[in-house]
Parts: sequence; structure tokens; C-alpha cells
Amino acid sequence: MGNRLRRIAVLTSVALFVGLLGPAASAHPPAADPQAGHPQGAHSTAAQPRTVVLDGGRLQQTKVRLQHGDPRLRAAVAKLTGRADKWLDQGPWTVVDKPRPAPSGDVHDYLSQAPYWWPSRSPTADNPWGCPYVQRDGERNPEVDTGTDRLDLEKVFDSSYDLALAWHYTGKRRYAEKAAQVLRTWFLASDTRMNPHLNHAQFIPCKYDGRAIGIIDFSQSYTAVLDAVAILESGAPAWTGVDRVGMRQWNSDFLDWLRTSDFGRQEEAAANNHGTFYDLLVAGLASATGEKDLARRTVRDAATRRVDPQIAADGSQPQELARTRSWHYSTFDLVAYTRLAAIGQHVGVDLWRHRGPDGQSLFKAVRYLLPAATGRAVWPHPELEFRRFAASDVVHAAADAGDRAARQAVPLLEEPPGGDLWALRPAAEQLDSITG
Repeated sequence: MGNRLRRIAVLTSVALFVGLLGPAASAHPPAADPQAGHPQGAHSTAAQPRTVVLDGGRLQQTKVRLQHGDPRLRAAVAKLTGRADKWLDQGPWTVVDKPRPAPSGDVHDYLSQAPYWWPSRSPTADNPWGCPYVQRDGERNPEVDTGTDRLDLEKVFDSSYDLALAWHYTGKRRYAEKAAQVLRTWFLASDTRMNPHLNHAQFIPCKYDGRAIGIIDFSQSYTAVLDAVAILESGAPAWTGVDRVGMRQWNSDFLDWLRTSDFGRQEEAAANNHGTFYDLLVAGLASATGEKDLARRTVRDAATRRVDPQIAADGSQPQELARTRSWHYSTFDLVAYTRLAAIGQHVGVDLWRHRGPDGQSLFKAVRYLLPAATGRAVWPHPELEFRRFAASDVVHAAADAGDRAARQAVPLLEEPPGGDLWALRPAAEQLDSITG
């Protein structure tokens, strides 16, 4: 930890010097034509993004194909920019805006409420929450969307990713500026920043002030933010050296909390998707903060710690099949696995090729979904709301990794709402998120 802090201190000094000189002195100069409608000129020479999950070289190649008029990519970019445009007049969001602080009393502490816990009694003056709360798995309590930071956090994650990608492919300055504003407000500005811990995530009224499983509020999506930052660092005019170092410090502090806190240790020990997503978050943060050995070790160990015990010989995921939303959680866990495998490709670990003692593998897990994903068979397990498109991204990921069955299934997949953006951001997302 000491060596990392010394590196951060040196980088901070350099970044402050760069910030005083202004944007022109940064390592990534701004585009010469900031509002250009086509990625050309100075923007086309931006550095290859040093992304964590996404393949930065592939993003660059896709941009070149777009410049040469690929009609399929143009259509996809139109869908992407349509999403990005909707974010331009929203936010920025901050943890200090919630109506009441977390149990700590610090408005900078993130707060969310357990989604599947409900009051068992009608609220009264003596019992305003209606306690005790009881669990109803898979049934989302609408209370969790009011009074906490959860929905705003999702907007931060989604908007920064969409906006950074839109800037990458179009070169339009307004996308980068908005993404920078969103990230700076939530993570960096002293008056509005979030403290780098999750001590009060998924609290249960009258029961727990926070829970280890609340880490999934971040682990399910934060690696997309790491990629958004990496894209901005490739030459976005609105992202400064001070911003770069500030985000690296925040990520370093957050990683330390994940690895040393009681909540972090509990989530690391989880035997279902929570453990897989914990590994994804740790590996992603380690990669983003320069701790490549930790990232490599985390992906490598996931083969025997996660794949072997969590995936059965037939490719099913018994822990996820036991849920009332078995289809959702089966695809959800594979989002974590396929993104973790993508990080592995960057650090020299091939998680896709791993075979467990009973033949367990990520390929088998994806193949288990193919009959329902292609509409050829009914999903034979409990599911409160089956959405076929939820599997589309993980099937794409397996196809890209070389699985023949997945490649044959791609043309039969159901397009997600808002269009299939795989060609622009080839890394799996949870397409049917129930925010919990």
C-alpha cells in the first residue's frame, strides 16, 4: 500500500503542474474540431483507450470502420448517440442530495436500501417504517427508489458510459464535457463527492445499517465507469490531469476498502453471483490503478474459486437456478464471468479456456442458456418475468471468444430494447437489470 500511495503522490504533483499549464499541456490534446459530426482530424489521432474490460484496440478499429462508412456501425452509433443525447440535460447527480443521510450522519456516505425486503406492518407514529421487515425474493420494494442514492448511482454509471462512448465515436465535445461533469461531481468535487466505501449499502430499516451484499450496487456496473474514464483519458478535451489522478486515488482507496473491510471479506466469500461480481470489481480496480499482478491473480483464481464450484457439469448454475428470477440471475452471473474473462485477456489469463474437474466452463454455462435465448425452448426453471434478450450479450461474448454454438446462435438472438450495441461496446451488460 505504501508504494502505491507514493506513486499517487508523485502523480498528483505532476497532474497539478499540468493543470496549472492548462489543457494544452496535457498528454492528450483536445480535438481541433470539438463539435465535428464525424470522428476525423485531431480526434482520429487520440490515443488508444487503455480500457479495463473493453478492448481498446478493437474500439479504435471500429472507429476506423465507422469513418469509412460502415452502414451497420452508423446505425448503431445513431442509437448510441440517441441515448447519450438524453443525458445531456440531466444531472449531474450527487450523494449529498438525498433527503436524509446514511446512518453514519455523513451526507457523503452512499446509502441504498435492500430491494427485496418489505415492511410487515402498516407504519404508525411509533413504528414509522412498519418493522420488522421481511424478505420477498425477487419482488422489488418501491421504497428503495426513494430516499437513497441507488437510482442516482445507476444514472451516473449509465450516463458516463454512454457519453464517453459517444465522444469516442463522434468526437463531439459536448459528450466528453457532460461525462466529465457527471464523474467529477459524484467522485471528485469536495462538496459533492462520495466517500470511497459502501458501509451503508442495502441497509434494512430497523435491522441493519448496511450489508456486505450491498457491494453489488457497485460491482455489477462500476467496471463500465472504469472504461468510461479510460476512454476520456485517451484525449477527451474536458478531462484534465487533475481529474485523472483524482479518479485513480478514489479507485485506489475504494480498492483498499474492498480488500480490508469486513464487508469486503464477506462478499469475497460469497458462493453465488456476489462472489463473481466481487472478483470482477477487484480485478477491474486493480487493473485501473496499475496493480496488474493483483488483477491477474484475481482472474486466475476465479477459475477454481468460482467456475468449478458454481457451474455444474451440464453448464447450469445451481445457486442462480434456486432463485425466483433464475433466468435473470443465470445471465447476471455470466455478465460478471464474461467481463472478468475480458479483463483476463488484458493481463494474460484465459478464463474462457478453463475446464473444471467435471468439465465445467464458461462456454458450457453459455450453451446452457442457448435453447431459451434463441427461442427454441422454454426456460424450464422459475422466473417471475422471462426476458429472452437478457442473454444476448453473454452469447455475443462467447461467440467472440470462439464458441461455435454461440456463433450460430447470434443471428437468432432477440434484440435488446434500444438496439444491439455490441459492435460498439463488445462487453456484456445486464440488459434486463432489475436494479438489485
